[in-house]
Amino acid sequence: MAGSRYKGSRIADVDQFIKGGGIESEREKEIGQHIGYRYDVNLLPDYERLTPFLKAYMDHMGWDDLNWLEDIHMGYEEGRPAVFDRNVNGWVTIPGGMELPDNQQDRDMVARELLIKFQMSPKHPLVQLNKAYRKF
Repeated sequence: MAGSRYKGSRIADVDQFIKGGGIESEREKEIGQHIGYRYDVNLLPDYERLTPFLKAYMDHMGWDDLNWLEDIHMGYEEGRPAVFDRNVNGWVTIPGGMELPDNQQDRDMVARELLIKFQMSPKHPLVQLNKAYRKF
């Protein structure tokens, strides 16, 4: 039956991901958590809403999709808009005066753009570590 499997899990019911409570796919078992966009299609990025920076970045990287950026979303840290940077294991808050869009998809695109810019900036902590511990 077409559409009866999803990357390692058997789909028995159309509402399986809504009603089910357990970790089902092989990948979810491996990482020990749910893969959010399997359950909520609102978590999938809308490519019509890419910022000009993200479009240029994807072109430069040769990507057809957002790749690792798909699961980056705008969150909040101590009541301030922020994006989580896994490299430093912490929240990066959005500049105070920045206007954020009303739409969650647009806020997520802004979060992705700001995360990339922060990771490429000389202020990123990994740049300082690189300078301190570089062997060559």
